Amino acid sequence: MAIDITSDDARIAAGFERFYEAFRRLTPRQELSLTAASTLRRLERSGPHRLSELFGPEGVTQPAMTQLVTRLEKEGLVRRAADPADRRVVLVEPTAAGLDLVAQREAERAEALRDLVAVLDPADREAIDAALPALHRLVEKHRES
Repeated sequence: MAIDITSDDARIAAGFERFYEAFRRLTPRQELSLTAASTLRRLERSGPHRLSELFGPEGVTQPAMTQLVTRLEKEGLVRRAADPADRRVVLVEPTAAGLDLVAQREAERAEALRDLVAVLDPADREAIDAALPALHRLVEKHRES
């Protein structure tokens, strides 16, 4: 089955891809992988999760997520705790150090992005600001699917 992609679709996809590549380069160079950082942000945003709830949204296998959580636990960035509602269930939650690292990465990325956006003319900065609500809705629609 062929997928019908219009030139607008291709242009949008290419724009997102180019932005993603540039944005990844703004990521602070630390020992934390993008998947590890994303997992910590997920735990920060929505609280403790079962290990089985983490691997799908992060796009990795369950064994890979188990290894990642084990590594993050050894580094003191997450901890495993019993679910108060069902003591047989283990939840993964961020530690204070994990939350601090997420905040530090976001601050460093925001600073780098601020410096990059500062070279744009005001109309381009306004266009980016105007697009943010639609981008947020796009992310929410993706999360719901």
